[in-house]
Parts: sequence; structure tokens; C-alpha cells
Amino acid sequence: MRLFKKAVAPRQTPAAAVDRSQERTTAQHVAIIMDGNGRWAAARGLPRAAGHAEGARAVRRTVQAAIEAGVSWLTIYAFSSENWRRSADEVLDLTGLLRRYLQTEIAELAQNGVRLRFIGERDRFDRDIQRDIAAAERDTAENGRLNLTVALSYGARAEIVAAARAALGAVQAGDLAPADLTEEVFEQFLSTREIPDPDLIIRTSGEQRLSNFLLWQSAYAEFVFLDVLWPDFDASYFDAALAEYARRERRFGARAE
Repeated sequence: MRLFKKAVAPRQTPAAAVDRSQERTTAQHVAIIMDGNGRWAAARGLPRAAGHAEGARAVRRTVQAAIEAGVSWLTIYAFSSENWRRSADEVLDLTGLLRRYLQTEIAELAQNGVRLRFIGERDRFDRDIQRDIAAAERDTAENGRLNLTVALSYGARAEIVAAARAALGAVQAGDLAPADLTEEVFEQFLSTREIPDPDLIIRTSGEQRLSNFLLWQSAYAEFVFLDVLWPDFDASYFDAALAEYARRERRFGARAE
């Protein structure tokens, strides 16, 4: 795994970002582990909720940056299954922020041609949030400018176990022969079966791990680790990660000629 840190130093503004009209990225699916909201807030003497709120603004900037860069698929790790272990107050802040986001942002996303999908254990959220998630998917289903997938109460290990159980159920029901269970068939039991594997995974805040995110799907993804905290993430960092990706040679296990 090639590590890439401090991609932008000093920090650039969106105006100083890479000229997207001259350099089109080949990364069509970008996935992002959004990390650093709490540290951003602590550094400013603010409650963690303020960091999460600022992080939501960074999501809006990133969606716009992806559209402008010509990225077709964007997946964001918004709430992990492990996040439920946080304090009750923080979980309440996070779910409240999610509720407001679903109620206030979906119309604008739809107008911008964004299609929304959600992966993860949505049944762990309150029923009103589940209804809003279903409505967002339904109301944006015909859009195709950008496919935005939001991972909520998501854990990759749990996803793989659930897929294994579903595959086993298909075998027991006589719908699938064990010998026919290839990687391609198994992928149809994953929550991302309609989504291509990510070309590039970005993680902010300087941490260098996947944290149970898209373990199966990231087998051949490129990784870019940035020191910037998520609330400060903007188009300049997005473009820097795309430029780093464009410099890499992807061989998918084959020998270089």
C-alpha cells in the first residue's frame, strides 16, 4: 500500500485547485472516510457537535467538487456500526444531524442530478429517519449526474457475514449450486451489488486505516491519506487526491511490462 500524506501544503483555496477542464481524472468512483470532526472541534474549544455540523458542510463541498471533476460515483462513510458505542449525547447529535440533512439537503441534491443510495443497517435508526432515507432514494432514483452512496450504521465485516448467510440461504433453497458461488456471484449478495468498486479511497485526519469500510470492495483501490481534518476538506484537497491517483500505475496484480 502506498501512503500519501500532506498532499496539499500549504493549504490551497478552491480557486487555486487543479484546472479540471484540462485534467480529467480516470477515477470514476471515489470513496471517502471522513475523519477528524471531533479533533477539529476540540482544537477550537467547541463541542463535538460543532465539528459534526461543520463536517456536514464539507460533505456539500465535496459533492460539488465531485460533480465538477466528472466523478460518477462518490461514497462517504458517514456513520459506522461502531459509532453506536459513542456516548448517548454524541449519538443523539449525530442522528439529529442526519435527520436535518435528510430534511434540508435532498431537494438540492435532486436538483443537481444526484442519485442517493444508502448502505448499512438502516433499521437501527428511528422510523422517521428510515422513512426519509427511503424517500430520498425514491425521489432521486432517476438521476445520474452523480451517484452518491452514504454508508450509515455500516460495517464491512457485518456486510460480508450477511452476504455469506444470504448465499448459504440460496444454496439451501436450491437456487444456487455451491460450485457456482464465484466472486462475481458472491458480490451480488453485498449491499454494494449495484455499485462499482472504488478506484480511490481517501481518508482525512492523518489516520491510515480502513476502519471496517468496504473491505471486500477495496481489494484493488488506491489509497490517499491526507492530514487535513474533515471539516476543512474542500475542492483543493479533492483535486490533489485525484491528481495523486492519476500519477499511479494500476496493474491489478499483473506484472509491469
